[in-house]
Amino acid sequence: MHEDSFRLGNGAHILLIDDQPEELRSLRALLQAEGFRVSLASDPRQGLQRALALYPDLILLDVRMPQVDGFALCRLLREAPGGRQAPIIFLTSAASIDERLTGLQLGSVDYVLKSCVPEEILARIRIHLQLVWREQLQAPLPPPQPVDPDEMILHAAMRLIARHLDRPPPLTELARQVGTYDKRLSGVFRRRLGMTVFAWIREERLRKSQELLRDSSMSIQDIAELVGFSSAGNFATAFRERLGMTPSEFRERVWESRTDC
Repeated sequence: MHEDSFRLGNGAHILLIDDQPEELRSLRALLQAEGFRVSLASDPRQGLQRALALYPDLILLDVRMPQVDGFALCRLLREAPGGRQAPIIFLTSAASIDERLTGLQLGSVDYVLKSCVPEEILARIRIHLQLVWREQLQAPLPPPQPVDPDEMILHAAMRLIARHLDRPPPLTELARQVGTYDKRLSGVFRRRLGMTVFAWIREERLRKSQELLRDSSMSIQDIAELVGFSSAGNFATAFRERLGMTPSEFRERVWESRTDC
């Protein structure tokens, strides 16, 4: 699409996901008057389906929605195959600084309050569409790939756990944050990885600890705390059971092998 098309609208496709779409009537009318195509989803699950099927150029996403909130939906959308990812602008009445930071940390390109006048939101949409156009000129998107909902849930959960490895959310909360429920999330881990969520967390903690032992000079105690073990002793026991040596022995072998090289 030509840059002027993004500037003027002219067919650029906006997906609006909000459980109270009547609040956005004036914005929707303005977008359509400016030449944008606007699709509407009134609940998160419908929004996910339409985002994956319609290939929108940009998504306007509410945060506070029932069952699956905007943050969970954003996590899932970020795991979609590359050709199906679109820039996300959170458009919400949630003014909390923590929520705004969470939205940006999840990979959204902007966070706009619903109290903003529609013209300001329109200006932000144009800016981000122009950025997308320039990026696509430099690196065209690959062809769309098939979507596997279980894979999206799995990778969203794995990414979330990795960010909070020292204190991952309880299973029910973890499932909620990736837009599903605990039994389904447990089933996805068993089918795809052959282990429970808790077993994978343990494996990830041990994998991360090996990385830190190899590539940092952090103390054993600090590494244990960072990856979520209650004490250096518990960490050493789990590490020895899994790898047949203590963390200190593992580090010594790594350093010896580097010296020999």
